[in-house]
Amino acid sequence: MTPPILLVRLRSGVVGESRRVVHVVPCPDVPRIPDVLVAYCGAEIRAGVAELLPRPCGMPCTACLISAPLPASAPVPAGD
Repeated sequence: MTPPILLVRLRSGVVGESRRVVHVVPCPDVPRIPDVLVAYCGAEIRAGVAELLPRPCGMPCTACLISAPLPASAPVPAGD
């Protein structure tokens, strides 16, 4: 089973718009979100400087996409 993930982007004004990519972060298995989240690309994201996205949107972090685990695949039905 693939672990749950968070989609996180640095807030506007924290960095320039070109650096506001969407990072993929493994969902921490703790009662509250820690002060620092570590994305699959290795970026450390501190509390208060990022926004949690409810769905995929914006420019993704390429390194996160390459490093994040793939979801379990389902069998593909045969075509006609």
